[in-house]
Amino acid sequence: MLENGATNPHTLSVLTLTVVALILFSREKIPLETSSLFVLTLLAVGFELFPYQGVSGEVVGAIDFFRGFGHEALVAVCALMVAGHGLVRSGALEPVGRTLARLWSASPSLSFLATLLIAGILSAFINNTPIVILLLPILVSVSLQTKSNASSLLMPMGFATLIGGMSTTIGTSTNLLVIGVAADLGLRKMEMFDFIVPALIANALGLIYLWLIAPRILPRREQVLADSSPRIFTAQLVIKEESLAVGMTLSEAIALTHDAMHVDRIRRSETTYIMPLPDAVIHSGDRLLVHDTPAHLKEFEQQLGATLYSAGDEVDEDHPLQAHDQQLAEAIIFRGSPLQNRTLNEIRFADSYQLVVLAIHRANERIKTMPQGLGNLNLRIGDVLLVQGKRSQINELKQQSIVMVLDSTTDLPHTRKAPYSLMIMLGIILFAAFNILPISVSAVGGVLLMLFCGCLSWRDVSRALNAQVILIIVASLALGNALLMTGGSDFLAQLFLDITYGASSTVVLSALILVMAVLTNVVSNNAAAVIGTPIAISIAQSLQLPAEPFVLAVLFGANMSYATPMAYQTNLLVMSAGNYKFSDFVRVGLPLIFIMWLAYSWLLPTLYHI
Repeated sequence: MLENGATNPHTLSVLTLTVVALILFSREKIPLETSSLFVLTLLAVGFELFPYQGVSGEVVGAIDFFRGFGHEALVAVCALMVAGHGLVRSGALEPVGRTLARLWSASPSLSFLATLLIAGILSAFINNTPIVILLLPILVSVSLQTKSNASSLLMPMGFATLIGGMSTTIGTSTNLLVIGVAADLGLRKMEMFDFIVPALIANALGLIYLWLIAPRILPRREQVLADSSPRIFTAQLVIKEESLAVGMTLSEAIALTHDAMHVDRIRRSETTYIMPLPDAVIHSGDRLLVHDTPAHLKEFEQQLGATLYSAGDEVDEDHPLQAHDQQLAEAIIFRGSPLQNRTLNEIRFADSYQLVVLAIHRANERIKTMPQGLGNLNLRIGDVLLVQGKRSQINELKQQSIVMVLDSTTDLPHTRKAPYSLMIMLGIILFAAFNILPISVSAVGGVLLMLFCGCLSWRDVSRALNAQVILIIVASLALGNALLMTGGSDFLAQLFLDITYGASSTVVLSALILVMAVLTNVVSNNAAAVIGTPIAISIAQSLQLPAEPFVLAVLFGANMSYATPMAYQTNLLVMSAGNYKFSDFVRVGLPLIFIMWLAYSWLLPTLYHI
């Protein structure tokens, strides 16, 4: 039964903070890095003002919670993120993309299976975000060429990368954290392929489901592509002095568009808005807020003699809208993008990339007002920008990897440095696989070689590092450390055992996988993994069983981020590209969780003899 371990005020405080942290991590409106910094600061200040003396007599202070910044797992995660960015930046994955694109003309069904397999294999060694960014435009293009449904391909491909990442210790940041925390607690440090057998068996079942069943249960969603995209964007039509609409009533202006245009608001000045009544007279300088497809927005621009542009700067010769080689492209803001939670004007987007942002699409939300213009609108993860510019500039935007470009006509990035980055990445993996160097050391060495070879610049390094990932890892490590030192993890482990009292060890392990799978779809997978690992070890010790299968239960469960779009950053990318709804992830993700849960519930007890 439960012991009185939670009566310690420090333990109670840490348990309470853990609940608060999990709630904060699940709030979409609060930036994850802000929540992480709040938790970290509260722990540091609290233990500094009220020191805690552990069982062995050591005093726990603020400095103990900052050690996550130097944790080996965080170093490895950051270095691998940078090395993966080097592969994308140099175009080393280009042959994979082009080969897949060619295969589709021969056998779409087998080519889709090959895409899933390649996505899974690559994700076992490389961060899955660049893989998804590489494959999404290819699958969209293929779906158009074959007149198939893109929405039946994109989500299964995204989930295949999540499944593949479960196979090795370096496949995901979650794996690295679980292995690192377990090693800190005295367990044998797992090698790269130690759990590949159960992973491959479960992955095979998951991939068969994604190949044969998932595409059939996904509802058909409209395809996405630049000029023909049916996605509804929000834009401002700026009425210039030479515009045909100057002096007209709104109804007369709408008649110029054959009554196709619908105006939400008329902005006359920074603070003045005119109700969009039929008899409202349009003046020079007015901005009409409209919502429509890219093709229709461009038609309205021509019919009214108006101008589509986003920021407060005049469109000039440096940013033309009518040049003969101009293209439209859709660009998605993904987690870690420099545009996330910032405005276009803040980063001087037009000046930096010589592209004009014409409009914005926000999933499941219609933007009703832009009081300071699109250039000053705070951008969110998953926002889709409609950009226009020269083909070369769109290519450059894709190479920079600050957004995911969905324009199928854009060439994949390629440089003569691609072979170097590919060989360096292979070296990182092999040195770690054969225990010549720890992954943290080999990855850092690989980044240095990429810098020496010109595969990366220091600007690329700073872009690849994600403050959100770093802070959530450090905060999770600090919270897990606090739970461990104050006895909170033992208390939660005992609570878990009391709930499952009388059940077999197989049922206990299966329940642990399920709890982690539920938790990872609500809060950060890294937080779930770090908090769950010491609890899993305490459960194993209480049952007097080997700890390794219980640690793997946390690792596999925390990677089952399939049921919600916010569970993992690539889910948000796929959601935007495929025009999916929240219910689509539930429909496809829950059966996948069920399959993987049952597989690991049988495999781990069988292979580890518990």
